[in-house]
Amino acid sequence: MNPLETLNEFLGNAEGWLWTWAGMPVVVVLGLYFTIRSGAVQFRMIPAMLGALTQRAQREEVRGGGDAGERTKSLSAFQAFSISAAARVGTGNISGVAGAIFLGGPGAVLWMWVMCLLTSAASFVESTLAQLWKTRAADTYKGGPAFYIQRGLGSRKFGVFFAILFIFCFAFAFTSLQANTIVDAVTNAVAVYTDPEGLAWLPIALGVLLAVLTAGVVFGGMRRVATVAQNMVPIMAAIYLLLGIVIVGMNLGELPRVLSQIVTEAFTPQAAIGGGIGAAIVNGVQRGMLSNEAGMGSVPNVAATASVSHPVKQGMVQTLGVYFDTLLICSITAFIVLVSFPDVSAGGEGLVMVQESLSANLGGWSAILLAAIMFLLAFTSVLGNFSYGEANMHFLTDKRGWHLAFGAAVVALVFIGSVIAVDLAWTIAGVSMVFIALINMVVIAILLPTSLKLLRHYNAQRAQGLDPIFLASDLPEIKNVEVWQHEDVSDYEDEREAAPSR
Repeated sequence: MNPLETLNEFLGNAEGWLWTWAGMPVVVVLGLYFTIRSGAVQFRMIPAMLGALTQRAQREEVRGGGDAGERTKSLSAFQAFSISAAARVGTGNISGVAGAIFLGGPGAVLWMWVMCLLTSAASFVESTLAQLWKTRAADTYKGGPAFYIQRGLGSRKFGVFFAILFIFCFAFAFTSLQANTIVDAVTNAVAVYTDPEGLAWLPIALGVLLAVLTAGVVFGGMRRVATVAQNMVPIMAAIYLLLGIVIVGMNLGELPRVLSQIVTEAFTPQAAIGGGIGAAIVNGVQRGMLSNEAGMGSVPNVAATASVSHPVKQGMVQTLGVYFDTLLICSITAFIVLVSFPDVSAGGEGLVMVQESLSANLGGWSAILLAAIMFLLAFTSVLGNFSYGEANMHFLTDKRGWHLAFGAAVVALVFIGSVIAVDLAWTIAGVSMVFIALINMVVIAILLPTSLKLLRHYNAQRAQGLDPIFLASDLPEIKNVEVWQHEDVSDYEDEREAAPSR
């Protein structure tokens, strides 16, 4: 075994140990804490979440005035939801979920659902805090954990440390990994119809194509990222959901058995599959959190970009995103796998089971369709991860040169990730994510009282039949709030005066 393989094995073992003995206990305990303290906000405010999703961005007049001089000041609630969904809904929703089932058995799916319901409260807290302490930028707002660490905890150095760790993990490591996944999916699909030995040129060609596409979006500004994500996320989700519904419909008689397996094997899984009940819980919790990213500090970077009338609204929108990711997309993957593999130990690891199930039910052509879906999932994750990193770059510096260098590095890593093996990078990124999650969960636990003040402020206005609006002067005890002045919500105030009972 060479040194790189030894390091990869060591870090892989360390990641498993950290998740089992540190990550999982902290996430579960704090998830319960957030749920109890917030009065189960993730359940009782679902109708308000759906309403908040449709709020448009505020507009402001620019030079020239009139309709011709009007422009969108920031991203709408739905655009911010789409960008975060683009990063959430990635290859982990397919290969990651299938891998959790392979390692932990069907019972891992139930623990994914439980994890989703628990950590969605953390998503509400972190996204609300990101909105509160966001800052103005050139073409949008910026914010995220680094910002609320500095402004909420009063530590610039700690914020810088988190931002650098975050950029390394998400913007660099995961970006190259998603590109690698695209190449693997396309190469495997093409290999079904041709000689695999003649495809040595394909990874390079795909790497160039992906790098060019990424550069076109990255250097087009955040609004172009929003436009691309907004258009692609519904398409890829609809295609994949449709595939899953068709396969479930073709195997409707298997559905009771699948649901029974998920529930019963969550508590009594076969010891041969990944080591018993402990494996089901650990794999379900870990893969669930890595999939929907609730509490990990990633989504708040995008949640802060939305122009809304109250910070709580974006907290609710991003809570809805957790449900979209896990209860819809991840569940479809689980059903696709389990209708074809009652004994998951007989299937291939991870993505192989999804491919074989699709082929068995729909025919060999579905390998090409799956490759296209994986392309969309992974590419939108690249865009989402870039937007995460860009927010943290803004925290570190406003100098344009550094931001251009960051964009160039992302484009380069897309190409590099397309043409090299990245097992070690996966492991390094996985270990980094444990620390990111632990830091962020502890920080938002400390800042929870602030988010609860905002929630009470929001509900007090709703109780009066008003569309909630927040101004920094409403809660003067909250310090270091830069935005949330009159000019940031003036349009919303005008709308509320016109329709006070809306």
